[in-house]
Amino acid sequence: MNIAGHDIGVCSWSLHPKSTQELIDNVKKLGLQHVSLALGELALMDDKRKHQEMGLLKSSGFVFTAGMIGFKEEDYSTIASIRKTGGYVSDANYPIRRQITKAAAQVGLELGMKMLTAHIGFVPPSSDPNYAKMVERVGLIADDLKSLGVTLLMETGQESAPELLQFLNDLRRANVMVNFDPANMILYGAGEPIEAIGILGRHIGHVHVKDATASEQPGAVWGTEVPFGTGHVPPKELLRALKDAGFKGSMAIEREAGENRMKDIAFAIETLKKAST
Repeated sequence: MNIAGHDIGVCSWSLHPKSTQELIDNVKKLGLQHVSLALGELALMDDKRKHQEMGLLKSSGFVFTAGMIGFKEEDYSTIASIRKTGGYVSDANYPIRRQITKAAAQVGLELGMKMLTAHIGFVPPSSDPNYAKMVERVGLIADDLKSLGVTLLMETGQESAPELLQFLNDLRRANVMVNFDPANMILYGAGEPIEAIGILGRHIGHVHVKDATASEQPGAVWGTEVPFGTGHVPPKELLRALKDAGFKGSMAIEREAGENRMKDIAFAIETLKKAST
């Protein structure tokens, strides 16, 4: 499915599939052919099971737009908890998470994915002594992925767009771009998403279609994720801003809350169609 010049897919984890076959069946029910695929479990499977799962995925006929890697110990219960446990911030967890990231990228390559999305963790201000540590750590991971021909896509939201742009400039890695999630900007209280697109522009490599309403305490308490088209992300303005920024890549619908994901994702598809006219 293509809307406004973008291949439209869905994030596999949004569907909560009990099996790979259920994932395939539900994506087809939605009328989609593109998927952003969670790779953590695949990367850690034994060879026999991995071979079976990969066989199903390869025979699905889907195009996998980007892989995604997250980590078990990440605690999203509050903004404060994910600030401590997310991504590559933890000294204790960084070495193994770096290994898992490379393993996930290798699995993704077998399915044709040359982009891997991740929440790298909160980047401290450039004046903070730990800022240089994050530049170094993400740089090393980017180098690991470059050796495979894979681009690292940093999820938006945890930093403001100007802060993220500075980090990208300081990182100086051509294979690091942004997975732009407009709702995350709102959920984390990190700024206005349409304005952020103009700032990040050419660095956007992939987009999540997601919506949210803002918290009364932005940056301290989570905002609320809602079905796309019912929150504070304006669909028409989103598509227009991406076009103005020159983005022509894939957009994957992500829904991480709610009890009827299939209905919400179908609603997001219809919302995008209406916004493109």
